[in-house]
Amino acid sequence: MEPVTHLLTGACISRAGINRRTGWATFALVIGAEAADVDMLWGVRGPVAILEHHRGITHTLIAAPFMALAVVGLTALVAAGWGLIRPKKTRPGLPIHWGWLWFGALLADLSHLALDYTNSYGLRPFEPFNMHWYAWSIVSIFDPWIFGVLVLVLVIPALLRLTDQEIGDRRRRFRGRGWAWFALVFMLLYWSLRNAEHLHAEALLRNGSYTTADIERVAAEPSMTDPFRWVGLVETPDAFRIVRVNTLHDRLMLSPVRIYKPAVTQAVAAARQCYLGRIYLDWAKWPVVEDMGKIPIPGAPPPQGADWHAVQFRDLRYARRPGGNPPLSGWVYVNVAAGQSPQVEAMYLDGHPQP
Repeated sequence: MEPVTHLLTGACISRAGINRRTGWATFALVIGAEAADVDMLWGVRGPVAILEHHRGITHTLIAAPFMALAVVGLTALVAAGWGLIRPKKTRPGLPIHWGWLWFGALLADLSHLALDYTNSYGLRPFEPFNMHWYAWSIVSIFDPWIFGVLVLVLVIPALLRLTDQEIGDRRRRFRGRGWAWFALVFMLLYWSLRNAEHLHAEALLRNGSYTTADIERVAAEPSMTDPFRWVGLVETPDAFRIVRVNTLHDRLMLSPVRIYKPAVTQAVAAARQCYLGRIYLDWAKWPVVEDMGKIPIPGAPPPQGADWHAVQFRDLRYARRPGGNPPLSGWVYVNVAAGQSPQVEAMYLDGHPQP
């Protein structure tokens, strides 16, 4: 999920009861809910390095206890610094209970893994023992329903607190526990609905009469706002088809676009073996690798003095039409000069060059 939803989820878990057990709970859980994305620092080594390492070791079950421990250490440093800046307080807060703080940070880290698992991008929770990508594919990277409920349950207690201050009632120190539990239960029920409709959509795709070709596999990708609308991906022996699915009315609408499986040329074979190709094909679940010939990479001039071909990598989960520069797509320039083995000249991912 996008970062703000992770942060709001951490705050909600704290409000659900951890903030009554230890001081600095909300700080630790908000940081812990987003800490796994520290792997984005791999971006200093280029966009392909991010694809290789993002949602990797920091997003695993084996690393979760250590990520929580690191968050507790950071919280201890910040709390110590805050104590030096503000040694006297008008109202003392709860003392830090290190066990509860670590447990809360662990729950926050696991919430990050759960949220990331629900979307199509996926994660590798069992690395380094199992490098397979797992994706539930039931919600989008940003889900307005989850986001809206999280914001609502965190704002309402703040408004009620202002009301208490107006009437001089300061007895309720910890507000919002019930609202926080409401948000967490809503999220679980919402995921259950999305999962049921996802399975329903895949069943409609497998059993539909929209094609006479053999269906090799299907997938249903979520709509951002409507749990009853899905984008179906269908693979047949020679092509991919896009099908709009409405699970509320059991309706399928076949797109006129048929994506034929491209030929594996010398340029494609070389591109598959390069750094970008290996990492991209390990991640992509619906990859299409196409030799675009002399069509240059959008925003990237071709190499000078080379008989080049441009090879495009795209994943149909995010790019369902040919051409252009769709999200999370890769491009490789391959030198295919006669009498020489094909050589990769340049690599680009999502429009950014890989050094």
